[in-house]
Amino acid sequence: LENKAKGKVQKQICRVVLDHFEEQYTAELGKAWSSVRDVLTSPPCWQHALLLNRFSQCLELERSLKDQGYQPAFQGAFPPSFPAALKCYTRRSPGRFPAQKHRAGQLKDYYLLNAASLLPVLALGVKDGEEVLDLCAAPGGKAVAVLQCANPGRLHCNEYDDLRARWLEQTIESFIPEPLINLITISKLDGRVIGDLKPDLYDKVLVDAPCSNDRSWLFSSDTHQAALRLMHRKELSHVQLQLLRSAVKALRPGGSLVYSTCTLSKAENSDVLNLLLSSCREVIPVDITEMAQAVSQDFTFLGGMQRHELLVLPQEGRAWGPMYVAKLKKIQSP
Repeated sequence: LENKAKGKVQKQICRVVLDHFEEQYTAELGKAWSSVRDVLTSPPCWQHALLLNRFSQCLELERSLKDQGYQPAFQGAFPPSFPAALKCYTRRSPGRFPAQKHRAGQLKDYYLLNAASLLPVLALGVKDGEEVLDLCAAPGGKAVAVLQCANPGRLHCNEYDDLRARWLEQTIESFIPEPLINLITISKLDGRVIGDLKPDLYDKVLVDAPCSNDRSWLFSSDTHQAALRLMHRKELSHVQLQLLRSAVKALRPGGSLVYSTCTLSKAENSDVLNLLLSSCREVIPVDITEMAQAVSQDFTFLGGMQRHELLVLPQEGRAWGPMYVAKLKKIQSP
């Protein structure tokens, strides 16, 4: 009603995509799909979290958030080895906090995001002084989050798409002060070749891969384009596997890799990871169940997953995700 009063166009569900998801996710998720579908198809129940910017101290903002029913998330999720904890605020009720506009020369106080998108950063566990690669970095939320909890020796943010790369640059400028920006390198390389260009260089690599974004695809305004997307959906897993193989090459032995997507699709999640593990002897899975347990009050996870992976299922009151997260470690070549 509020949106209608402001003259905003209501989002319309794309029936072609919904029918496709209905068939696929009923088979993959079983009974869990029904409640997930109810959330994904009802934007009024979606929730938004705020990641506070530690470089723009605003004590009044924290007090205001608490007065409005927001509570700190990820409590107890940060081990002692973490340089700092992410300050993320969420609330059970739906609604969106007002966004801050980009202001040249001024830092923003907070980043609006889906709280589940911080889980890959938490799993990556960046420490001060480490060399870090964010392989598919736009729009920049995860890079900003990395810098909220650690001071890497170098943060390499890569984005192949030119338009999204400009978006990434603006995000960095909006949240990171001048001295730290000097530690950040932004490139526009094809992520599939970075491993060959920079082998054995990074301590940590994040592959937040291009995927079939379930939330946005469900509300595709162009039915023909949506149908084409679905036809070419299988090709995404090939690109994702290539990105992962490149990331493994870029990792130093002993380094960690986190793979994430914002889709429920098994073909783009577990299947891609299993293909990598079966074809690459340089990486082994890393158990992230302890991390999942530490944030279980904030998220709903799909049962039956392997110990190195998790899948966040959107639920009413916990409308976060979809978000798939998996962690691997590179070992010495046999």
